[in-house]
This record gives sequence, structure tokens and C-alpha cells, in this order.
Amino acid sequence: MTQDAILQFLHISAILALVVFITSEAALCRPEWMRPEIVERLVTLDRIYGIAAMTVLVTGFVRIYFGTKGAAWYWGNWLLHVKLTAFVVVALISIAPTLRFLRWRKALRANGSLPAAEEVRKARKLVMLQAHIIPFIPLAAVFLARGFGGKG
Repeated sequence: MTQDAILQFLHISAILALVVFITSEAALCRPEWMRPEIVERLVTLDRIYGIAAMTVLVTGFVRIYFGTKGAAWYWGNWLLHVKLTAFVVVALISIAPTLRFLRWRKALRANGSLPAAEEVRKARKLVMLQAHIIPFIPLAAVFLARGFGGKG
């Protein structure tokens, strides 16, 4: 029981960190705020966001295999597959902003140039898309934890 509670705590903490850092990216990724220090900060925030996402994934798998309910219970529930699919979709969407932030930093360091406003708007749209998909993952988790979606 204590182990399961600790695993739940670690997983929820990782989810909260993920939400904090995607929110920070969304807040800073605006054409009107773009300055050299913002470009650098976006790269840092995105790196931490990626670490948080990996921590969510790892703690989730640890819960599946070492939690009270067991792997068979989780893998047999379609809601787990919904959660994982949504997570993969968010991860795939996150690739483009990450590459843009790195490209912006490279250009900034090479010649001091900042990204064009349209480029920033495109990156922000993708960050916001991620931010709007993410809440559905814990929504599925809440129902999964209460036994919805299972067989029988």
C-alpha cells in the first residue's frame, strides 16, 4: 500500500512538472515578447519539459509493473491505450517546437537574429495544442484508476 502511494505521488508530481513547463513555454512563446534571453529560456524550459515527460512515462510504467493492480490489469484496459496514444501524440507534436527553439538559439548565437513573428506564432500554436491535449491524459487516468474500461 505504501509503495503504491509513493508511486502515485511520483507519477502525479511528474505530471504537475510537465504541466508547469508546457505552461511556461506557452507563456513565453509570443512574438511581442521575443528577446535573446527568451530564446535561451525557451530552450531550457523545453529541455526540462522533455525531462518531465520522460519522468511521467517512466513513473507510469513503474506503476503498471510494480503497482497494486498489476500489469495484466492495466494492459487489458483500453483506457491505458488511450492515455499512451495521447502521450505519443503530444510527444510527436512537441518535436517541431523543440527543433524550432534550437534553431532559434543557433541563429541567435551565430548572428544575433531573433525568429520572425510568424515563426514564433507557428511554434506557439503547437505548444498550445500540446497544452490542450495533455489534460485529457489524466482524465483517462482517473477513469482507469476507478476500473472503467476494463473487461467484465
